[in-house]
Amino acid sequence: MPTHRVLRRQNRFLLIFSLMVTAISASPVSARVPDQYASGGNSQGYDMAPETRLEVVQAAVAALSASKVPGPFQANWDSLKKNYQVPAWFNEAKFGIFMHWGLYSVPAHHNEWYEKHMYGADRQWHATHFGDQEKFGYKDFIPMFRQEKFDPDEWASLLKKSGARFVIPSAQHHDNFAMWDSAVTRFNAKQMGPGRDLIGELAKSVRAQGLKFGVSNHGIENFQFINPPADLAARLKAKKADLYDPEWADFYNVADRSDEACKKFLVDWYLRNVELIDKYQPDMLWFDNGVDQRYLDPLKLQIAAYYYNRASQWGKEVSLSTKKAAYSPSNQNTETIASIIDFEKIGERSPSGIRPGAWQVDEPIGSTWGYTEGMKIASPASIIAKLADTVSKNGTLLLNISPRADGSTPQEQQDTLLGIGQWLAVNGEAIYGTHSWTSFGTGGGRNEAGPHIRFTVKEGNLYAIIIGAKPGAELLIAPLSTATVSGKISQTSLLGKVENLAFVHDQAGLRLQMPQNLPASPAYTLKITGLKMNSSSATRSGNPTW
Repeated sequence: MPTHRVLRRQNRFLLIFSLMVTAISASPVSARVPDQYASGGNSQGYDMAPETRLEVVQAAVAALSASKVPGPFQANWDSLKKNYQVPAWFNEAKFGIFMHWGLYSVPAHHNEWYEKHMYGADRQWHATHFGDQEKFGYKDFIPMFRQEKFDPDEWASLLKKSGARFVIPSAQHHDNFAMWDSAVTRFNAKQMGPGRDLIGELAKSVRAQGLKFGVSNHGIENFQFINPPADLAARLKAKKADLYDPEWADFYNVADRSDEACKKFLVDWYLRNVELIDKYQPDMLWFDNGVDQRYLDPLKLQIAAYYYNRASQWGKEVSLSTKKAAYSPSNQNTETIASIIDFEKIGERSPSGIRPGAWQVDEPIGSTWGYTEGMKIASPASIIAKLADTVSKNGTLLLNISPRADGSTPQEQQDTLLGIGQWLAVNGEAIYGTHSWTSFGTGGGRNEAGPHIRFTVKEGNLYAIIIGAKPGAELLIAPLSTATVSGKISQTSLLGKVENLAFVHDQAGLRLQMPQNLPASPAYTLKITGLKMNSSSATRSGNPTW
């Protein structure tokens, strides 16, 4: 780029930045406080949704009239709002396992968006390792996705030992490959690749362990997921290869992006979801960002009504879970209808403070969501700290794991899961079925002194989860000053220990004499009895209340 253009851009940036600083400094202090509820609405861009029009979506819905089922839920916002309530099991669970599990684990490079990258930024890497795209396309990973080591009973046993209460594998990612035995699409794991109904087998094993089972479907993002550069597109088109091979046109959705093709795609997406619902009766149906746009509402309403009416027939409590304002016609995620709000990654998009109601945050166990060679795996202590922080703010942690293409779970990930489970076996009383206190905690900030503590409440007891360094002989919890809490403490104890702790409770806070020679642990949990506790902030809708 010419130097004068660079300078103009730099000057423009500096001007905008200075105006922003001026505006902030002139604003009230409250304007600079982070949004503790993370109450954003829909993004202004397509966010990987099919770039189409309401008329196309309405045409797709018109083609689905025969697939409706009777029940109390109608495909409109008022009916969903009137009849929906957050499942009791979700309010109790607090910890679930998510799973990015698919074809992208074969190349195990870059991340789970490998299909997008191999026709773009990583095209040369792909050509070097697998061959030119016209000879080896993304479709050619399907026979290599064998899952020969996949043992659903073994997986379910591990997930049970992790302490998770529900499991949500990816039934379909952005790449359009169905991980179940499908009659809707031939691009599925039963007819291709493993030759197995992966979702069906895992569902049976997970439920046998007493866990809830859901599925995630990222498939709405497939329609325009691949955008090859012009030269590569021209080369493939000329040879009718890979992306432009008619035999694979419905897999890639690149060659034809007309209104009619989009309508067909939307109908297919709906029917795949109906099939997942009918075959596996998921306790949760989780959608990624692509469903956020308002023009998709008519189709999303059909899915919601179908799912909830089927669940009513089954006699089960179920829920959709979606991001931002996907199921909020007001474009505010604090007014979501018939869906549990999900945030992506702790600290980046999730609430910074207590958010009443019901919400969850999906967090990767490693440096990528899908399995990649050399990925960095978080320690049990790191995940336990995030779990405690999330639950203290009234949320639920959905921890993502990354299986390999052969169906095995890397040992590092197993070790972290088992470490979390061992901690929960002792401290789960302070996690499961809890709700937030009036303050989520103290410490943990960049410049904050004192212990790093997170609070939860259950059955009239206050739990203080001490994260990080082992506490010394004496521990002061300043937020529990007699000037700020009501009631009289009758007993304090450490979960996993029989004896009660000696304490002094005054205006300085709660001062405890801690046991000597505490065994090493990622976190220690105090149980405090006698204080007057706040009631649960659970709501029927899952939305915050004020």
